[in-house]
Amino acid sequence: MIGYTTLGTNDFEKAKTFYDKAFAALGVRRTLSNDRMQGWGIKGTPGMFAVCKPYDGAKAVSGNGPMVAIPAPSQDIVQKVHADALAAGGKDEGAPGDRGGGFYGAYFRDLDGNKVCVFKVG
Repeated sequence: MIGYTTLGTNDFEKAKTFYDKAFAALGVRRTLSNDRMQGWGIKGTPGMFAVCKPYDGAKAVSGNGPMVAIPAPSQDIVQKVHADALAAGGKDEGAPGDRGGGFYGAYFRDLDGNKVCVFKVG
């Protein structure tokens, strides 16, 4: 149902490098790109994840509660994305593991403090 998600960043170049590294195991590629926004997606599937410089020019801030969740094809990929995100400078917000009901997830914050979940259901 979601077409795309954007998270604000205060360092556009660092954010692009961070997500290139964090999402490598997901098989995503850079998609939409311009001077203030960079998106990633998987060819042939709807949806895009993007980082952007805030349109109003103000500082990007993260929230306490908002989170973006990215599906992964396996638990191994959930573990790899989480490890890659931490290796790229992200902060651990919940190690990979079973959260109940067949939901396996891992949580991290990016360089701007945005919270991201990578998960596998089933």
